[in-house]
Amino acid sequence: MQVYKVGGAVRDRLLGLPVTDIDRVVVGATTEEMLAQGFRPVGADFPVFLHPKTGEEYALARTERKSGRGYGGFTFYASPEVTLEEDLIRRDLTINAMAEDDQQNLTDPYHGQRDLEARILRHVSPAFAEDPLRVLRVARFAARYAGLGFTVAPETLELMRELSESGELQALTAERSWKEISRALLEDQPQVFIEVLRDCGALKVLMPEVDALFGVPQPEAHHPEIDTGLHTLSVLQQAALHKQPLTVRWACLLHDLGKGLTPQEEWPRHIAHEHTGLKLIKAVNERFKAPKDCQELALLVGQYHTHGHRALELKASTLLELLQSFDVYRRPQRFEEFIAACEMDARGRKGLEQRSYPQADYLRGAATAARGVAVQPLLEQGFKGPALGEALKRERLKVLKAYKDAASA
Repeated sequence: MQVYKVGGAVRDRLLGLPVTDIDRVVVGATTEEMLAQGFRPVGADFPVFLHPKTGEEYALARTERKSGRGYGGFTFYASPEVTLEEDLIRRDLTINAMAEDDQQNLTDPYHGQRDLEARILRHVSPAFAEDPLRVLRVARFAARYAGLGFTVAPETLELMRELSESGELQALTAERSWKEISRALLEDQPQVFIEVLRDCGALKVLMPEVDALFGVPQPEAHHPEIDTGLHTLSVLQQAALHKQPLTVRWACLLHDLGKGLTPQEEWPRHIAHEHTGLKLIKAVNERFKAPKDCQELALLVGQYHTHGHRALELKASTLLELLQSFDVYRRPQRFEEFIAACEMDARGRKGLEQRSYPQADYLRGAATAARGVAVQPLLEQGFKGPALGEALKRERLKVLKAYKDAASA
């Protein structure tokens, strides 16, 4: 019975990066031997066990065979006869198919270390094409390691293209897809994830609404980058540079979907794209079963981001409607994330990345002013029920008019 560290722990150590998750493979052992040593089994599908003291995962070496469609369509075989090399060959990329023992002796049958040094993401074997989830995984690794100069090997990109065209991507569950998408969006260069998916044809299968933005022009006066797809990538890049949370990054990805519906004869203008895009944002939200906070913010940013950009020009009544739409009195954080998404949108334009965004502080000040209206005096005046709500609106409108006048003075 031999135990090896495998996958990401080996890869990141060799890259000089912090090692967080450690996966271990056990060669030459049976389930009964693991149980006899106090290991606790995890689930029924995989021969994976938890260490009796540390709680860390140990998996028996195994082989796998394609038996159906999608990510879950595999039959696994674990046995003491399965070698370390046989276990490693079923992995996705060569840089993830290395192992080391407790003395850090490296086992690298598929030249992962060579690909690490060459900064190449390369599949281990043709079996790569049996698992559609690997298209998303490779794109995610490309986003994670883009800053180190990693690129996807042409032959691997070709396999990803074949997978995208095969119909296998449709077999992915929303949960598995969202797990990869959300992790990729939180990488340092999430725009690379979208670029790789587009390069292999997966974007038009998974998110045709985003894919449709590429090649759609915008007015050059406002968008020097012109192309809506490139703008979306830049907005996502800005969100990562400014360490925005997942909710904001998801909203940044989807905020301009309505521009993909604009008839060509109306280009480069996109009148009412904020409203036409809502049904598309809703469709993408539902397709991947995005968390509720991501769904809500994406819809609100899609509908109101141009309000954010025009904040200083908005009438007090429109400003109040905006604040009410976000329920800034009970959900202040959501409005703050809206402001952040608007700022990323403004910065995601060629040559304008460093331009100040005074709308942000103006909107924060408006929200603070509206929240400052006290309810108690109105209650003491006898207002209640719907009448109280109307009285509150009148007072908030009065405060916002004074705020607007002071800001423009």
